[in-house]
Amino acid sequence: MTTFAPETQDTAGTQPAPFKPNLELVYSHPAYIIAFSGGAGLAPVAPGTFGTLVAFPLFWLCNLYLTPLVFLLLIDLMFIAGIWACGLSGKALGEPDHSGMVWDETIAFLLVLFFIPDEWTWQLAAFLLFRFFDIAKPQPIRYFDSHLKGGFGVMFDDLLAAFFTLLCLAGWKAWVLSGVFF
Repeated sequence: MTTFAPETQDTAGTQPAPFKPNLELVYSHPAYIIAFSGGAGLAPVAPGTFGTLVAFPLFWLCNLYLTPLVFLLLIDLMFIAGIWACGLSGKALGEPDHSGMVWDETIAFLLVLFFIPDEWTWQLAAFLLFRFFDIAKPQPIRYFDSHLKGGFGVMFDDLLAAFFTLLCLAGWKAWVLSGVFF
């Protein structure tokens, strides 16, 4: 198994510079491929956003070919695989929740897409809400993000962001679209 070097020397050799995984390294082990969502986590800016975007083609493919029950079971299996992959990758990196490990965003948002209407307006609203909750980390997301460790901790806070996204969308549907307020 290839391991990440947590830090390397800068060009002057005086201070350690942060190690930046590359595509070759990501594709050197199945856990790294999963944790980095096939390389989406290597995006130079906003890797979490790119990891979230990976959920769209996965959703379109799974929604086309799988029954809802099989699709939901696959999401469960991918979540469990994420616990393993992110735990292993975090240890190898020396950084338990490295910003390049974006499988948590991918799978949590895939779950959101599973439960909302398959319409672009709902998907766009869900994307924006999910990114907000994932970045802002309101309580209790922040609490679990800082207190849960390992692969489960990496995956769980994004599951909470997905829950809050779905809760907001359900509220919007129940109160605004049903005419309760109008």
